[in-house]
Amino acid sequence: MTDVIIIGSGPAGVSASLYARRAGLSVEVLSKGTGALEKAELIENYYGFPEPVSGAELASRGIAGARRLGVLFKEAEVVWIGMDDTLTHFVVETTTEKIETRSIILATGAARQSLPIPGLRELEGKGVSYCAICDAFFYRKKPVVVLGGGEYALHEAQVLLPVASSVTLCTNGSDAPAGVPEGLAVCTQPVEAVEGTDRVSAVCLADGSQIEAAGVFVASGVAGSADLARKIGAPLSGSHILVDEHMATAVPGLFAAGDATGGLLQIAKAVYEGAQAGISAAAYVRKQKGISQ
Repeated sequence: MTDVIIIGSGPAGVSASLYARRAGLSVEVLSKGTGALEKAELIENYYGFPEPVSGAELASRGIAGARRLGVLFKEAEVVWIGMDDTLTHFVVETTTEKIETRSIILATGAARQSLPIPGLRELEGKGVSYCAICDAFFYRKKPVVVLGGGEYALHEAQVLLPVASSVTLCTNGSDAPAGVPEGLAVCTQPVEAVEGTDRVSAVCLADGSQIEAAGVFVASGVAGSADLARKIGAPLSGSHILVDEHMATAVPGLFAAGDATGGLLQIAKAVYEGAQAGISAAAYVRKQKGISQ
């Protein structure tokens, strides 16, 4: 039986794997990619890099370090988590297998919902972003568009307002949300495409008009680890998993870390919470095995 299954291979999941593995546990990481980190074009607010680093490179380095310690990584889609029939350990079900484990760490992040709009996927990392706090700096005094119509979209727009020359909230056919801040333009026209060759240049609307934009921030909603937490009865606050200071949920042996717990959606926060979750999972498993600390 595996000691710890970590669901998600982003900064929180990999950080957790390092600490759990160094504590002598068997650790498997299940994921279908590193999520939002892979889409980050340049990161220059993370400790230890004198020059900006791409999200893909940072992810690759983290995973390589964990593999060196003996962490097992599997590409898998997790569809269910629960307890076994004896209620003594967990079962993680993927599309291809069931894995028994003594503890679980949820670290799949808060999935940024993309939209089926031509140009979005093609221009990711070339003006299409999924994190205003991460990338607002690169759009100083430039026009930007936020795609989305909920609270998350308004939050992203508010981050961008003091930085960009203009910010337009495109709701893609939905009504304008309540509480639109001063200075934020709102467009409710359906979005037909994001235009650009090497970089984003404009957002094309259904009425044939265009909005000039150097950047497009996708903020159409959040989902992620919360879906799995619901399956096992872990309490949520909105779409975020409730944890204590040790990253423990209300379900013994189930931990969560990173964007899944809400708060600051930043790599530094994810790495810290992952470390704490790994340490806490190790303590839990050692207690279950009757091993002294």
